[in-house]
Amino acid sequence: MQTFISILRGINVSGQKKIVMADLKSLYESLKFTDVATYIQSGNVSFKTIEKLSDIQLAEKIEKAIYERYLFEVPVIIRNEDELKRIISYNPFLKEKNIDVKRLHVTFLSGIPGKAEIKNISDGDYSPDQFFVKHKEVFLHTPAGYGGTKLSNNFFEKKLKLKATTRNWNTVNKLLEMASQ
Repeated sequence: MQTFISILRGINVSGQKKIVMADLKSLYESLKFTDVATYIQSGNVSFKTIEKLSDIQLAEKIEKAIYERYLFEVPVIIRNEDELKRIISYNPFLKEKNIDVKRLHVTFLSGIPGKAEIKNISDGDYSPDQFFVKHKEVFLHTPAGYGGTKLSNNFFEKKLKLKATTRNWNTVNKLLEMASQ
């Protein structure tokens, strides 16, 4: 049995796409997932399954169930415990001096972006914000805060042609903690 984390995009933001976490937990349990736990209201769910499905198949199964219950679409991105460990160990901004970890974020992508798409965004100036794309993640440092950055989910979805959702560094670490239990 493997543990996964699902990261939902765009729920419970500004009164849009409201899903109570207890209801979301119940929905996951109805899908025969076990040890279901949620973290904060933004749609972070850890769960275990014996099903041998790919990340994409798991995401599609959850997206379909959410649509059937709530009648709106919610993109879902899946990571497993090993992937979260890799993400946390890799963050290039942690090696820099004077980095405020409260200004670090990870944008989770639904797949690996193409080299041409990465090059296209790498040529831009997004100062003071910085980003680094590695595998299926974008590591962000936003000194003035994430709320004012141009490097939003919409930006990465449009430029990289993938689904994207962002979590702050504290939440990313909490997701690994959840997956490790």
